[in-house]
Amino acid sequence: MSVLTSKEITEWMDAKKRGGIEKRLIITPLINPKASIGASSVDVRLGNKFILMRRQSFPVLDIKYVKEPNEDNIAKFQQSVRCNYGEPFVLHPHQLVIGSTFEYVSIPGGLMCYVIGKSTWGRMGLIIATATKVDPGFRGCITLEIVNEGEIPVKLYPGLPIAQLVFHKTSNEQDVYKGKYSCPIGPEFPIFDVEKKDWQFWMSIKRKQP
Repeated sequence: MSVLTSKEITEWMDAKKRGGIEKRLIITPLINPKASIGASSVDVRLGNKFILMRRQSFPVLDIKYVKEPNEDNIAKFQQSVRCNYGEPFVLHPHQLVIGSTFEYVSIPGGLMCYVIGKSTWGRMGLIIATATKVDPGFRGCITLEIVNEGEIPVKLYPGLPIAQLVFHKTSNEQDVYKGKYSCPIGPEFPIFDVEKKDWQFWMSIKRKQP
């Protein structure tokens, strides 16, 4: 499917043209629409909440150990950090941090998007990734995995444009997101589906000795 242009993106956000709120594309707060909506994308900003991995507290991250995301387990693996707007978050070389968009997004059925890093940050060695695509029906702040691949620390300021959303139409409006990350308002620690039968099967197999 072709990429939506700025005019088409605006039409999907228009309540009069789309009808009910569940049929609209919502990106809020869109502080400066004229600057944020480009020729074929929408800029999103960095939120002020971050999740850091506690490297010193465990030798290896075992998904079987974190299958139950209760407070005790989560505290062993992660540290939550909140920055005030206007204050920097320092990302050191080869460090991963989980952040999220400042904007809350609601994507209606019939539409999906890809999250792409901005080239300005990329030229500084900053890699912004996510699950890459955001499905129809998703609602919430989009989680971002941010890595500093450069050789010097980088200061990240909450509120600055960090990534862009590129939208595509889907073939129908009935297939919508039904995943486990529902309506997040900030970054979330991963939840592994280790209770599913396919996970249990593959993790229970013992390698045969020759």
